[in-house]
Amino acid sequence: MKRSNPKRLLLLGGGHAEIPLIKAAQELGWYVITTGNAREGLGHPYADKNVFADFSDKEAMLALARSENVQAVCSGCNDFALLSTAYVCEKLGLPGHDTYATSLEIHHKDKYRALATRLSIPTPQAKVVRNEQEFENAISSLTFPIIVKPVDLTGGKGIHRASTPEEARTAYKDATSRTREDHVVVEEFVQGSNHGFSAMLVKGKVAFAFADNEQYFINKYMVSGANSPSTTSEEGLAKLRDYSERIAKELHLVDGILHIQYIERVDGTPIIIEICRRPPGDLYIKFVKYATGIDYPKFIVMAETGMDISAIEDVPTQGYWLRHCVMADREAGERIKHSNEICKGIVHDVTFTPEIQGNIVEKFLWFKPGEVITDKLTYKAGIIFFKFDTLKEMTDKTTRMTDLVKIVVD
Repeated sequence: MKRSNPKRLLLLGGGHAEIPLIKAAQELGWYVITTGNAREGLGHPYADKNVFADFSDKEAMLALARSENVQAVCSGCNDFALLSTAYVCEKLGLPGHDTYATSLEIHHKDKYRALATRLSIPTPQAKVVRNEQEFENAISSLTFPIIVKPVDLTGGKGIHRASTPEEARTAYKDATSRTREDHVVVEEFVQGSNHGFSAMLVKGKVAFAFADNEQYFINKYMVSGANSPSTTSEEGLAKLRDYSERIAKELHLVDGILHIQYIERVDGTPIIIEICRRPPGDLYIKFVKYATGIDYPKFIVMAETGMDISAIEDVPTQGYWLRHCVMADREAGERIKHSNEICKGIVHDVTFTPEIQGNIVEKFLWFKPGEVITDKLTYKAGIIFFKFDTLKEMTDKTTRMTDLVKIVVD
């Protein structure tokens, strides 16, 4: 049934990660227009309209929002999308977002490091470098191993760990070739376990929080899975709530999501590595919904369109859950271990062992038989949601997931 004179919402993004947002917005009565350069995005068919354009171009997004006469703009699961969203909403006086300047302070790694230092929030020892001389000075003053990263990219793009000055210089060249800014961040590596903390702020306070344990496969800087409940102690989670509220107070953040990636040191101290105000990717928000019963995508859209989200309940994880991205361990042109053969990288299927079949709650697979894996660090065949009966089962099967779920590759 067609909606008469529906409210119009522009969503910056249209990939698989945005599908829950599109559906939630439509359930709230919005006519959803998606945008982005990736015409093949799996989310676009779910929208009411697609207008393909570069969502990192904030002026183009402003022109699009005006031409489509939208009443709200929502960010997709990308930092460039969030920054353009904040810019457009500020220019048009639309609700649901921080100022553009505030958004930069959160999403650009150098600015966030400075903010964290100002607020006495634990953060890696870091240096901002703008040229090779500053880089050499930085690596001579920091303790190896170090991490070199662009300030404006996510998903592990351009991020490298270096154990020697020679490795660091190679990493620096790659980071500077990828960033759109004139500087990068060099910081000391923090040893510990990786986690996520996703909160909803209401009037500067954490009204809901969800925590997880992150998993990594081949790419050590791109999350391949997450399970919950988190192994972080109640004391550690309380610190993250406190840090979140310090940031909210300092920057006068509007109601809505505040997502954190952190490393928990052996002594239990959570060290925040990344922070953002847009939805995490790879259907993370659906993972939160499964694990808590809270309609996270809906509350995110409500917040970003200026609606009241104070009714959200602070519900902990109910049961034992895992979101797993199906990734490959081989790509075209790679020599197969213990063989003289060269991998063709051709995908045939995704298989599940009998012992994991009963844990599957949902399979969302988008691979196409016959496609070629050219980069195993970024290739995904789909995302699976699992539920387990006990913490022991979740822990055990999570550690073996790449054996329980496999991409069949020639």
